[in-house]
Parts: sequence; structure tokens; C-alpha cells
Amino acid sequence: MSISKLSAGDCLSLLASHLATERYCGNVTKNYLAAAKRFLQYAEGIGLGIETVQRPEVEHYLSTLRLFRKLRSRPRRSPRWVRRLHRSALHMLLRVLDAHRPLPVSHTTARDLLHDRVVKEYDDWMSNLRGLSAITREDRRSEALRFLQWLEKRDGGVLADLAVADIDAYVQWRSVGVRRATVKSITTKLRSLLRHLHFAGRTSRDLSTAVIAPTLYALEGIPSALRAADVAKVLQMTRRDQTPIGRRDYAILALLSVYGMRAGEITNLRLGDIDWKRSRLHVRHSKTGATSELPLLRVPGDAILDYLRDGRPETTLREVFLRSRAPYRAFRCGSTLYTPIRRRLASAAINPPGKKGPHAFRHARAVSLLRSSVSLKVIGDLLGHRSVDSTAAYLKLATEDLRNVALEIPTAVLS
Repeated sequence: MSISKLSAGDCLSLLASHLATERYCGNVTKNYLAAAKRFLQYAEGIGLGIETVQRPEVEHYLSTLRLFRKLRSRPRRSPRWVRRLHRSALHMLLRVLDAHRPLPVSHTTARDLLHDRVVKEYDDWMSNLRGLSAITREDRRSEALRFLQWLEKRDGGVLADLAVADIDAYVQWRSVGVRRATVKSITTKLRSLLRHLHFAGRTSRDLSTAVIAPTLYALEGIPSALRAADVAKVLQMTRRDQTPIGRRDYAILALLSVYGMRAGEITNLRLGDIDWKRSRLHVRHSKTGATSELPLLRVPGDAILDYLRDGRPETTLREVFLRSRAPYRAFRCGSTLYTPIRRRLASAAINPPGKKGPHAFRHARAVSLLRSSVSLKVIGDLLGHRSVDSTAAYLKLATEDLRNVALEIPTAVLS
């Protein structure tokens, strides 16, 4: 049915069906339908057709919304909470209605097509000639598109006329308000793009040598890591939580603390990656693209099994770890684990300096293995490092062990 023929009642029915399909709870369904009904009454009152409703109209409505002072018998809610509820409900309504809208007319310009073609060529070059992983290519594609769009606004975006002054201006623009390490990352990606543009014949000279980057000394920073006692405490506190969220978070923390997995490797873990018969765990390393086969140890294995039995929602999705509330989806990326991990650290009254996310557990695992006299090669294999140099960075964290082998300062130097 076309959206122009939908009545307010039809819209509410479509929204209710969507909420039921995504298995939202009764209270959420009731609140969302009430918020949608109120908005549709408002739209009808001002003569706003359903077929023309877009995000700007919703935002204008929310800005003029008179919030409830009381929600019947429920405790008083803050205006911010009520407005957030309405915004979530109406954005979902728009997504449901979009499925019944006609396909939009494409307004792609010739310049947009050129940008897409250049980025596609760049991606093929990184994949076929450089052998870079998908996550690295995605990051560099984003920077490439940002550079091309900036260049178009600056002087029309003619790559053949690209000069050193353009490179300097872009680096200066991108360096505002960011750390040295971020500027270093930006310049590295820019050099890669400029090499490709020269390789593809889109620039007359290789301008990658004109990119000036800040100096970052090898191993100049100290990685953040949790103490062994902190890891044990947060695991113990999380294990006591027998809710579905608690079971899921405990299984994630078990993988982090035992294997030192990256957050992205956990969110990408699929049911087929666990070989229960052979007690093996297949890990796809997000940075290198390689796959490791690790023994499925008892603690993480039991934690995952407990979550699959009593905590994981019923779904056809193959990812192991899912959101605990509707809509039940897999985690979008590794960074989405930061919030639940930080919440578990806070509940255990642990406030470490530096990072408070999944990577702190990875560093802690590396330190524990170092203190157990495990070789760097074995640690690197477990963590999914290509080079021993990557693993050597964790030596800085074993401060107590380094003190034991430190040389005393000669007396002549002190005097």
C-alpha cells in the first residue's frame, strides 16, 4: 500500500506490527504507540500529510512538545526522559513508513561519481597490491573520501592540479583539536592515498613525501592495564549477576581475561567458531585478518555455554553475543563493548588510570603471561600479533619484573 493512502490508524498498526516482530516488551510498545498517536494527531491538526513527514518535521514537533507533568500512577519522569522516549518512538515510526515510500530520485552528481570511482580504485589497490585488512581499508577509505570532498570545496577538486599547499592546508584543517597520535594516523592514511593517486596516474608527482607528520617515538606511551586483583574482582562481581545481561557480560569478560581478545574479535565471534566436540575456539583477528585456533578452556567455555542456555535471546542470528534488549541485534562493532565493560568496572568499584574498556583486559593478560615467563612469541600468537615487536610493547607494563633486573647507578654518576 502506498504511504499516501495510509491513515493514522494504518500507521499505528504498522508500528505495532514492527514492535511485535522485534519483540519489544509491553511497556515499550504501549509508550511508543501513545507517542506516535499523539504526533499523528498533531500532524493531522496542522494539515501535515503522512507522506511528507520527515526528520525535520519530527524535530520541530519535539522542540514544541509540551511534556507530561505526571505519567499517571508512575513516578514523575524528567522532561529529558519523556522527550527521548518520543524521539525514539517517532524515529521508529519514520523507519516503518519509509518502507512504504517510493524510492527517492537519485541526485548523484558527476563529482560524486568521480569520488566513488577514485575510492573504489583505492580500495582495490589496498586489497590486491598491499594486502591490507578490511577494517584498515574501511578506515582509509573514509579518510580518502573526506579528503576528496574537502578538496572539492577548496578549489574544485581537480586532482591533476593537486599541490603541496593543498596537502599542508588539509593536514592543518584535520589537526585542529586532536592529539599527536591522531594527527600521525591522519598523515599516514593521507600518504597512502597520495601514493595510490600517483600510481594510478591521477597526479603527476608523488606528493606523499610532502606530508609532514609529528614524530612519535617507539614505545613512548605506557599501555593501560588492570591489576590481576582487579580482573579477579570484576569477574567475581559479574558472575554473581545471574540476569541475561550478567551472563553475557561474564562470558565476554572471561574471553577478555583468558585469551586477551580484541573487542572486535568478540563481537564478530559466531556460533560456528566454537567447536564443542574438539574443545576449540576459532578466532578471526580483526586487525590482521588471520585466524587462530585456540583451546577452549573451561572457564570461558562454561561461561559461554551458560549464556547460550539461559541468557541469549531466541533468534536466528549466528553471532554469539547479542544486545540484551529489543531489537535483538549483534553488536555493531568492538567499540560498543566499552559501555558494558565500563559499567562492570564501576560496579566492582574499580577505577583504573587510563583506559577503562576491553583493551585494558588485553594488556592485563599480556602482563600476566609475561610474569609467568611465557615467551613473547607465544604471547604474540595468542594475541594475534604478526610481529614480536608488537608484543614487545607490553614489556613496559611488567614494571615489577623490570625492577628486579635493573642496573644500579654507579656511585661516580651520583656524585
